[in-house]
Amino acid sequence: MRYIDMEHDPRQTHYAYFKSLAYPYVGVTANVDVTGPVAYAKARGGSTFLACLWVAVRAANQVPQLRQRIAGDRVVEYDYCQSAHTVAMPDHTFCNCRTDSRLPLDEFLVHGKQRQCEAMGQHGFLATQEDETSLIFVSCVPWIEFTQVIQPAPIPADSNPRIVMGKYIPQGERTLMPLHIQCNHALVDGYHLGRFYAAFEELCQGLIGPPAQGG
Repeated sequence: MRYIDMEHDPRQTHYAYFKSLAYPYVGVTANVDVTGPVAYAKARGGSTFLACLWVAVRAANQVPQLRQRIAGDRVVEYDYCQSAHTVAMPDHTFCNCRTDSRLPLDEFLVHGKQRQCEAMGQHGFLATQEDETSLIFVSCVPWIEFTQVIQPAPIPADSNPRIVMGKYIPQGERTLMPLHIQCNHALVDGYHLGRFYAAFEELCQGLIGPPAQGG
């Protein structure tokens, strides 16, 4: 973890302007090719959502600006940011779940399933009971091929990136998925969002290969 000296940062004026706004967020939605992580998970009997979650959180961590948070009058950059994601409950509400995406994907699929089962045992919309400053918030709306998302925002504004995944879209041999990300514009510009999507695509491509044997 390190602190950023925004008074001498190239984005000093951008930071000051957007930080002053009541709604300082910027967001993008795009269809992404998730053929790799979906096939990878299916070949191993794992959750396709968890595979895409792993990719998304790792992609976000490749962009330093998505690891930065406003903490009072300072900006801190974390070494690595974990996620808190929503898990659907049988009564159509949801709970929160934290996982460790630093694990290799094979281990993460098992770990994530276990953590989700534990989270479902604590019914209700509960906070993580830990400092949430460094977290990336992830949601899934698997029923909709959405083209835009409007997310709730706290008062005062926070600086946690928010990611939403949508319904899979079959396209021949490929599987697409709408992916939305929202960030605080005081820290993140369109260029940084572009880097996130590029990292996401690269990680997905790296998972395309022969299926697991005996999985």
